[in-house]
Amino acid sequence: MASSYVAAKLQPVVSSCQKSETILTVLIALLAISWYTWRTKASRKRKLSLPPGPRGFPLLGYLPYLSSEIHHQLTQLAQIHGPIMKLWLGTKLCVVLTSPSMAKEVLRDQDTIFANRDTPESALTLYEGMGVTWSPYGSHWRKLRKLFVRELMSNTSLDAYYSFRRREVHRMVDDVHARLGTQIDVGEMAFITTLNIITSILWGETLVGEERKKVGVEFRKAIDEMILLFGKPNVSEFFPSLALFDLQGVVREMKKLFVWLERIFDSVIDQHMKMDTAEGKGDKKKGSRDLLSIFLELTKQGELTVTNVKATFLDMVIGATDTTSTTVEWAMAEIIGHPEVMKRVQEELLEVVGENNIVEESHLPKLGYLEAVVKEVQRLHPVAPFLVPARPSESTSVGGYLIPKGTKVMVNVYAIHRDPSVWENPLEFNPERFLGDTKLDYRGTNFRYLPFGSGRRMCAGVPMAERMLLLLIGSLLQSFEWRLPEGVKLDLSDRVSLGLKKAVPLVAIPTLRYSKP
Repeated sequence: MASSYVAAKLQPVVSSCQKSETILTVLIALLAISWYTWRTKASRKRKLSLPPGPRGFPLLGYLPYLSSEIHHQLTQLAQIHGPIMKLWLGTKLCVVLTSPSMAKEVLRDQDTIFANRDTPESALTLYEGMGVTWSPYGSHWRKLRKLFVRELMSNTSLDAYYSFRRREVHRMVDDVHARLGTQIDVGEMAFITTLNIITSILWGETLVGEERKKVGVEFRKAIDEMILLFGKPNVSEFFPSLALFDLQGVVREMKKLFVWLERIFDSVIDQHMKMDTAEGKGDKKKGSRDLLSIFLELTKQGELTVTNVKATFLDMVIGATDTTSTTVEWAMAEIIGHPEVMKRVQEELLEVVGENNIVEESHLPKLGYLEAVVKEVQRLHPVAPFLVPARPSESTSVGGYLIPKGTKVMVNVYAIHRDPSVWENPLEFNPERFLGDTKLDYRGTNFRYLPFGSGRRMCAGVPMAERMLLLLIGSLLQSFEWRLPEGVKLDLSDRVSLGLKKAVPLVAIPTLRYSKP
């Protein structure tokens, strides 16, 4: 009896000890597994070597990186060193990826690790790089991108803002009609039209007549300079100890542009605040409000700061105007250089739109050949030849090579789009290669075609870009024939900074196609 009584009393204690031993055993096992995994991973990383690459100058690194022809040079180097290679830029390690498989590893398989930007000092000068383009990956960036997509890129928003696009494209056509037979800078014209579209959407203002052209030219000059400074190799970034001296004056020049931009943004914001005060809250219909009114309300609610608003709007203006006008200029250059392509596009426009009608966005889904032309232009002349350089948040491996934390990683889209192992006759302008191939789209899932990038940091403006490019180019070809000035040869040479631009601006002469303009 006594022994049974004692055993009964001790049973819970025994059970508790057994449970504790089991828990302890599991914990030890988990610790052992974790330790083994860490050792294996660390050992593997120690065994990995950096990618191959060209020899650089002692201390200075690969000096040809400073050239505006770097996209051609890196494409040639890839043929020697392979689809992943390193460049030493002073003390900065840069890795360049030049194949669809390497791009897939970075942009999809390890998307989170490579989600941060390698932000240049010049970008930090503009609102501390806190817009959608340059912000570090995290909650702040996710909030901005969500707002950007919801308020500007959703189908509902795009449809609501169609009247702005339609109005400005009609004005562009009117301007061209008034200048029949004269020389027109195609890139400048496309830029001014796009600028008026995006500013109408952002803050509801537009310009007309000579004032429209003057301000548009000033804006284009400023944004061209910004793009150049964003992509300009900065010695201070290759040697951080020299950052204080700004030896090339990159930061100094960007600050001058920043002051100019601040005056414009402050003026627009002040006008809106006065207007809101005068009209009273709630007097405007929600559907008619511009984006600035919506964003300023969010600042009152504490969700955004005015600096966030300015940085995001600057990204929108640069992203919409520069990429769109650059692509339109390249497209018109290729089309003028290939009369058979112009003829086929115009035949499609005649069939879909009609002889004396205007191009509407409702026509765009039926313009399959024009869409193929635009895609082929973006293959040969991608506006972001290296996308926006990434910076891994931790050390990792790509293609069997070590990529240390903080490395500058560039995806050479320019080379991938011209790779003969990926594309048949890659240097030939052939829109037919895109006809009927539904896999070659802008979604970034086919890594041999990445004009807008891929993954969570790919360009968020794709839906608007698709509509605007087809509408602009279609309208120019629907209403007019285009030719080069007498004695001028087509020049397709390019120059690169952050973007890929025509080295020589396209100047062309329009003539009327139909009797009714």
